Amino acid sequence: MDALVAKADAIKPLFKKRKTAHDARPKAGPSKKPSHNPTTTSVSQHTALPRSLRPSSPPPEDAKKYNHIHNKKLRTQLTRQSTQNARAKKLVKDAELLLTEDAGLMEVEGELEKTWRVGQDEIMGAAGQQAAQGRQEWKLDGGPYRTRYTRNGRHLAVVGKKGHVATFDWQAGTLHTELQLGETCRDITFLQDHSHFAVAQKKYVFIYDRDGVELHKLKSHIEPTRLEFLPYHWLLVSVGNAGYLKYQDTSTGQLVVEHRTKLGACHTMCQNPHNAVIHLGHQNGTVTLWTPNLPHPAVRLLAHLGPVASVSVDPSTGGRYMATAGEDGTVKVWDCRNWKGAVRTWNSRGGNAILDWSQKGALGVATGGSVNVYTKPSIQTPFAAVVPPPLYLTHPIPHRPLTSLRFCPFQDILTIGHSAGVSGILVPGSGEPNFDSSEADPFENKKARREREVKNLLDKVQPDAITLDPDFIGSLAPTPKLTTAVNSSHDIPYARLPRHERLRVSGRADETEDGDNDAVGNDEDDDGQKKRPLTKADKEKKKMRGKNKSLKRYLRKQRKNVIDPRAVAVRAKLEKEREQRRKAQAIASGAEQPHKPSALDRFKRPS
Repeated sequence: MDALVAKADAIKPLFKKRKTAHDARPKAGPSKKPSHNPTTTSVSQHTALPRSLRPSSPPPEDAKKYNHIHNKKLRTQLTRQSTQNARAKKLVKDAELLLTEDAGLMEVEGELEKTWRVGQDEIMGAAGQQAAQGRQEWKLDGGPYRTRYTRNGRHLAVVGKKGHVATFDWQAGTLHTELQLGETCRDITFLQDHSHFAVAQKKYVFIYDRDGVELHKLKSHIEPTRLEFLPYHWLLVSVGNAGYLKYQDTSTGQLVVEHRTKLGACHTMCQNPHNAVIHLGHQNGTVTLWTPNLPHPAVRLLAHLGPVASVSVDPSTGGRYMATAGEDGTVKVWDCRNWKGAVRTWNSRGGNAILDWSQKGALGVATGGSVNVYTKPSIQTPFAAVVPPPLYLTHPIPHRPLTSLRFCPFQDILTIGHSAGVSGILVPGSGEPNFDSSEADPFENKKARREREVKNLLDKVQPDAITLDPDFIGSLAPTPKLTTAVNSSHDIPYARLPRHERLRVSGRADETEDGDNDAVGNDEDDDGQKKRPLTKADKEKKKMRGKNKSLKRYLRKQRKNVIDPRAVAVRAKLEKEREQRRKAQAIASGAEQPHKPSALDRFKRPS
């Protein structure tokens, strides 16, 4: 409507006055005012910037203040960042109006009806034509199979234990590549997008491109069993039968770090998408959490009495909940914020269970010959009894064993890998309906994919930034307790001083070129007792003691012919404390009498 009003205001007369030579002559007098654009003027009358985006708008009330920081430039920068964050939080409420789609679960009419009684045929009949494409059956001969989706959920990769590898666009039905490697393959994962993928083969990890051409052979990854890719750090993570966890930077090709788990062969691994921490499940029933900057596990948890069969982290809650399944037949949900016991525990039929969380918090459990799906909030509510939570959906799979379970991003599809191939079932409400095209766009073209790859490479996060608490990055360091401040004035922290400065402040540095002060004129020790007088030979011997040490030579070179008031003040403070201790010892032993207060003490100058 504003555009129509702007055009209406900008309409000019149809017939213009014809210019003549007489009109073209310059007229005497003051010059005319510069002509204005009527379109711009009319638009400015009907439009205005939002108040939150105006540069002169006052900062929000909940913006954090940094008045305690002495550096003006740093204080201004932090205040600007906190103001922008506070404004962004307010704008999120306005952005919710654009998210018109909502995830809907199946609902029943009466209490006697149950959602788990609804079969896949009924769901396909009620779903749309495009959504019904996810219900597919691929019969393959190289099983059992494992599957992996790209981040946007458009492309699917399958790998069989006998060496059958294939990647394809499951929505368009376009096959990218199909390989028969002829050796044992244990896992597969896409890298930054569907143009590259890595396969954990019998002895090493191999990287292939979209056309199936072998690009790299990673000999440092020996006998890998599981693979994971950290998209924001460009790290390929592998764990194998040797028990080593290795991080490979795919942008530079360097092996960042390798950790020895010391817990034997590992066949279970997953990543926390919130903080990029790797979760490993071991044969002794423990679950360990690893980061590249720690040589030991950040968290060690005894989860099961037997080997851990599967581990998965909930992406819908920011990595707060973790689900584990063991060969003892139990499934447990843990709270990653406190680790004070399992939130919920129940027994699964059929032994080893395979787990996976969806984007909306639905937990899929594949065990025995069926796949069960549980939804929130029942699986995250603390419950003491060992009772299964309310079942949302179930589907029988006659082909055993079930080896893989993957929810498709941005789709209500659950893909199951088994001995006879790959099956896809519909799980209403499991996928995220609204996607961020800057993060993962299911409809991106070749140009958008290239731009996103370059942008992600420029924004790559360093491995040292991986921590259990990602909010730690960017926070201010606490004020150190040990400082060199004199009279409570702001100064450099004691821990940041060089070594010779710390020695000089503490009074242990050699400030004189000759050592006569130590040999002459110091006939009393700290306790006030007389020492044996030194002979001339002892004085000469002590004079050159330690003068030729490397530290002494270094301190002599670094010494300056100035008097540091900070060092003098600290040394005087230490001397005063030493004198107070001497007096206290003398009074305790009876050698001196304690000082009696007098009325004239008020006129005494403070020392």
